[in-house]
Amino acid sequence: MAPDGTRLYARRRGPESAPLTSVLCDGIACDGFIWKYLVDDLLAHGAVLHWNYRGHGRSAAPTDPDRIEMSDLVSDLDAVRDAWVPGPALLFGHSLGCQVALEGYRSRPRDVAGLVLICGAPGHVTHTFKGTDALAQALPGLIERVKRNPQLSRALWGNLPPSVATRIALRTGEVASNIRAEDLLPYMEHIADLDLLMFLRMLRAAGEVTADDVLPTLQVPVLVVAGELDSFTPLHLAERMAAQIPNSELAVFRGATHVVPIERREELRERIAKFVRDRVCGGNAP
Repeated sequence: MAPDGTRLYARRRGPESAPLTSVLCDGIACDGFIWKYLVDDLLAHGAVLHWNYRGHGRSAAPTDPDRIEMSDLVSDLDAVRDAWVPGPALLFGHSLGCQVALEGYRSRPRDVAGLVLICGAPGHVTHTFKGTDALAQALPGLIERVKRNPQLSRALWGNLPPSVATRIALRTGEVASNIRAEDLLPYMEHIADLDLLMFLRMLRAAGEVTADDVLPTLQVPVLVVAGELDSFTPLHLAERMAAQIPNSELAVFRGATHVVPIERREELRERIAKFVRDRVCGGNAP
């Protein structure tokens, strides 16, 4: 349960006594599709906790519609950690989840054993989406139009079948052509069911803040993962983020896009295993 009473969904796998818990933070509009393979791989290092943001997946809509700021997401993360994580957590973030994880460190640095930041940026995401600030400029107008015509907007938003949206993503190169359609379809189905106005307002709120100031203060091991062909959060953002974090590691997956954990499961599994073994657990990880 969140501090404001919003019901949150979380699922924990692995032994209760595990010394390390990996906590998975999604991108916006996601409810876990990106972790499909990584969850099982991370169980080799301890317990794994995945949770849904308010208004996403199995979590309830926020009790107060205005509580959709980044600070609210971080409060939810803290509540989930209090309920499910007995010790320091290894925070994983994908896309917007990178910003959530960084703010989670700001909130409670002593409860973080390390960070794995995948295909994301520290903030101002709407100003850097696809390398421009076009999304930030368009959002206020989009939000007003949805407010004025909620039923029409809802119809248009959900009108494109998820299977068709999946085929479009594959054909336009937004994801690698070798990804399986069934791996991407759950994301398309989830985004079609989201409250459109909540999604747009949450995206705008996240885009107006940044954790840039946190980067030089990080005192835990950090692995930054990037896809060379990521058009959502371009490679230069990951390179800049890694350069500002003391003693961080940058892993660039050549030919990969915004969904590295699905496109490059085996390579990412090995890279994370090495990071956990050598940096997080000091050579003592299984």
